[in-house]
Amino acid sequence: MSLLKHLSCHLIFTLPVFIGAESVNEYYTTRWARCIYSSPDLSDMEYIDSYYFNKYLFTEFNSTLGRFVGFGEYGMKNAELWNNSTFLQRERANVDAGCRFNIRTKETAVRFKTLKPKVILSLVKQAGGRHPSVLMCSAYEFYPQHIKVSWLRDGKLMTSEVTATMEMANGDWCYQIHSELEYTPKSGEKISCMVEHASSTQPMIYDWDPSIPESENNKIAIGASGLVLGIITAAAGLVYYKKKLAGRILVPN
Repeated sequence: MSLLKHLSCHLIFTLPVFIGAESVNEYYTTRWARCIYSSPDLSDMEYIDSYYFNKYLFTEFNSTLGRFVGFGEYGMKNAELWNNSTFLQRERANVDAGCRFNIRTKETAVRFKTLKPKVILSLVKQAGGRHPSVLMCSAYEFYPQHIKVSWLRDGKLMTSEVTATMEMANGDWCYQIHSELEYTPKSGEKISCMVEHASSTQPMIYDWDPSIPESENNKIAIGASGLVLGIITAAAGLVYYKKKLAGRILVPN
């Protein structure tokens, strides 16, 4: 049985095929093919075709490698056989004929089922360590799940001193992710968080403004709230005092 299942996702298409397993006591084989990409022009398309026997992965094709890879004795023999057959050429052709063709056909409908992430940049306090500053880029409430978070220094991609969590489900069909950057601040530089997601055709870039740290923003907000509350209280007291004064009857001695 072959079933083409298009996930509501700009970034991943799947083609699961189930063979056998007429009852719970029988053996079964599962095939799971995925088309994975993040660029709008599909230039980074990757096609992965995995074969499982009783939930164990034994052979897999990866278009980045351009060949089958085997796991275990049987899987390696199977991979060697397929790599020397016309099946390998068909798998290589699936990057265009299967992935890019279907995605270009169905991408427009999928794009309407996305939620743009809400992104927050914050300064994380860290005691000790080699670097004095740690920035966190948090993306919330996005769908579909796949997302890419990167850091830029003066427009150039940063690859070191970066840590990130996996996409975490909120329990309401939405997801969140957090990425941290350890860095030494330099005068005049610009640090940015770049988020790539199906909800936007272009990368979303958020610049970090170190002029007012988050802690100072909180202090300012609390101070401003206290000032407004004080003014309101003073005004109310003045009105009350005037009303009391107007109601008094002055008696001469």
